[in-house]
Amino acid sequence: MNKKVLKLGLYGRTNAGKSTLINKIIGEKISIVNKKVNTTIDSIIGVLNTKNVQLIFYDTPGSNFLKSKKNTINKKIKTEIWETLNHIDTILFLVDAYKFNLANLIDELKSINTSGKPIIVIFNKIDLLQKKKILPYVSQINTQVNISDYFYISAKFSDGTNELLNFLISKSMNGNWIYKNNEITNKDDIFITNECTRNAILNYLHKEIPYNVKIKNINFKILKNQHTKIKQKIIINNKRYKSIILGKNGSTIKRIRERSQKEIQKILNCKTHLYIEISLNDK
Repeated sequence: MNKKVLKLGLYGRTNAGKSTLINKIIGEKISIVNKKVNTTIDSIIGVLNTKNVQLIFYDTPGSNFLKSKKNTINKKIKTEIWETLNHIDTILFLVDAYKFNLANLIDELKSINTSGKPIIVIFNKIDLLQKKKILPYVSQINTQVNISDYFYISAKFSDGTNELLNFLISKSMNGNWIYKNNEITNKDDIFITNECTRNAILNYLHKEIPYNVKIKNINFKILKNQHTKIKQKIIINNKRYKSIILGKNGSTIKRIRERSQKEIQKILNCKTHLYIEISLNDK
């Protein structure tokens, strides 16, 4: 049986459900899900191998930053979005079906349509409203942008995801697999566990702080009892952040550590001991 492959870029606004969909399809949590903007900063690749077909999903940052010039983070996100287009065959553009602005959506679709890649629009969170309420918007989109196909799903509840997956498999093309049969992502355990801590920071800290810290792994060790010992460093660029991250009597950093450790244990499927320190400019 000839091997087939299809490379797909997941695009769409922040919180459209891109990371939720990729985690659901792959069956593992490889991309963090959070309601705050800029949750996904780096493009993360998810791989699904089924029979003779390999589907490669590129989870990209939110498309609401396509034209942004505000700061370094937004410029990095914009670069990630456009560079990913060079590596994919088809665009999967996710839309929050319950909350979207038609004019903005059409503008973003027109912008990304300049790549010349086929676009599949996926209306997500369809569990929150009736499909027939979206159809008039689809008609308006079709008058201005060339869209290959539409799907209506709920990534959270796996409604419509099998139909989408079967369709993508049918569109795969003859070609050598890029990843091994047992590989599900281009990121290693260190990256994913660092992301767990970043996600915890996003949950407990607000405003600019979560976007001005970096997570660095200091030690990742599997112990003789098969437990995993992880030591991480939260690197800050402003010394006033330290007291905020620590919280009163260390309460905030404790919650961050506990939440991250719990998430890591689920992903690694083993007892985990997580230790976190804070450092100014990685000193």
